[in-house]
Amino acid sequence: LPHRYTCPFFPKQISQFIKMKLALATLTALVASASGFGVAPTTRAFTKPATSLHMSADADDEVCGVPIEEGATVPSTTFKTRTRIESDDENPFDWKDVTSEDLFKGKKCILFSLPGAFTPTCSSTHLPGYEKAYDELKSLGIDEVYCLSVNDAFVMRQWGLSQGLEEDKTPGSLGFTKVKLLPDGAALFTRGMGMSCVWDTERGFGERSWRYSAVINDMKIEKLFIEGGEVDQNSGPDPFEVSDVDTMLEYIKSTQ
Repeated sequence: LPHRYTCPFFPKQISQFIKMKLALATLTALVASASGFGVAPTTRAFTKPATSLHMSADADDEVCGVPIEEGATVPSTTFKTRTRIESDDENPFDWKDVTSEDLFKGKKCILFSLPGAFTPTCSSTHLPGYEKAYDELKSLGIDEVYCLSVNDAFVMRQWGLSQGLEEDKTPGSLGFTKVKLLPDGAALFTRGMGMSCVWDTERGFGERSWRYSAVINDMKIEKLFIEGGEVDQNSGPDPFEVSDVDTMLEYIKSTQ
């Protein structure tokens, strides 16, 4: 017989045998590695990270907002903004991290927050009211006025342009000359304020900010106006009675 027939395995069988040995060796190594770190090879533990000091979960593990109180310090977070740069490119912007301290430390500011850019009440009344009263608010000792929404920086800029806000084209600026639009895309500041709410079956928004306004004096909440007095999850109504600019002007004038 030819020499090749003296081998007890055919070439195909040899290949399969080698693959089985390699697979077994790999599995043995993985088990040994996992055991060496004190971890069971077939078990993984997952933990849910805490998202805010002002968040709590009920029995169904649904996250609900616990609003921050007057006198408390605002959450220290980082806003992912887009700022103008010196460039001839058709998109002369770059990312700029802006912290709560950059915005509020050592200043007296007004912050008003709303459920979403381009939504009806926010676009027809809430933002336009503060934009119109911006100069008057500044004359009353307010350093800056900010409008916040759980939207990204691109959406907030396009909303501002659609609202007719005047752009600030100075490199490094926050986008507009009067009311500054803050993108809280990941809802980190909103959660820290205890103002996070979810509209799922109602409107299909997902996580957004409840509507409110506040006077922030050197990082602390001086005055807080919460629509309805509390954060309502998946709310049918969208109240707009106390976070408007007229209520804010009345309060500011009363403190003069």
